[in-house]
Amino acid sequence: MNQPRILIADDHILVAEAFKSLIEPDYQVIKVVTDGRSLISAAVELKPDVVLLDLSMPLLNGIDAGQELKKLLPKTKLIILTMNEDSDIASKALRHWASGYLLKKSAGVELKRAIDEVLHGHSYVTPVIAQKLIEEFIRDPQQERTKELTKRQRQVLQLLAEGRSMKEAAVFLNIAVRTIAFHKYRIMEDFGLKTNSDLVRFAMREHLISGV
Repeated sequence: MNQPRILIADDHILVAEAFKSLIEPDYQVIKVVTDGRSLISAAVELKPDVVLLDLSMPLLNGIDAGQELKKLLPKTKLIILTMNEDSDIASKALRHWASGYLLKKSAGVELKRAIDEVLHGHSYVTPVIAQKLIEEFIRDPQQERTKELTKRQRQVLQLLAEGRSMKEAAVFLNIAVRTIAFHKYRIMEDFGLKTNSDLVRFAMREHLISGV
């Protein structure tokens, strides 16, 4: 009997290895990667049954990587493993691309159950987040932020917030430096940011970079 094939993406290698040890030998962990770009490349090459991914990863965060993978590999199940308890992030991810949402602090007892659920076509949401989703829907089912970053803005913001210069970001994204500058100052204008420090804090609030 073939074991389900799992790809793990987490920039904390010790955490990733701990998850690997936890789910083996019930599942075959085919690779561990530490950034969002490597996740995309490895998933397209290896076509895993399930991807376990963190939200905060360098080069490309888990949110944007997950959205991209959903388009490239629609049959692959994506489970978020994170410390982030933001129910708004969870709601958007589960609506658009994720099959599961787990907190790292509870993953030990839930991870195998979550993998089994998504492999059988169901969704799995850790109880703490599920309760928050219910409470927020009851409070305001139509609540939605009116202003959102575009995909390109998110890419630019993450690279700049990680400390890359505009020239480095331009090379990485294969676009002109003036285009990077345009996106940077448009973000700052649209969201009322005044300094580079404001930009970094905003990237943290958007979960594009880690706060630690």
